[in-house]
Amino acid sequence: MPKIAACPNCGGNNVYLHKAGIAGGGYAANYLPGLGGFLRCARLYPAVCRDCGQVRFFADEETCSKLDVASGWEKQ
Repeated sequence: MPKIAACPNCGGNNVYLHKAGIAGGGYAANYLPGLGGFLRCARLYPAVCRDCGQVRFFADEETCSKLDVASGWEKQ
């Protein structure tokens, strides 16, 4: 699970992270194509700032470790 710092928008510390995360697939979009497993989409972990409402999404370490070799992803 990613460690979430203060909100970059307002500097608030009331940031909530969804523990189970969300995944696309099926009728939903696959938000991280090529980074999941066999018949499994990679999960995103949404974080919401209670103070200003900004929403951010994070990928877990396993998903991030696949970025160098997954097709369709290019380092900028």
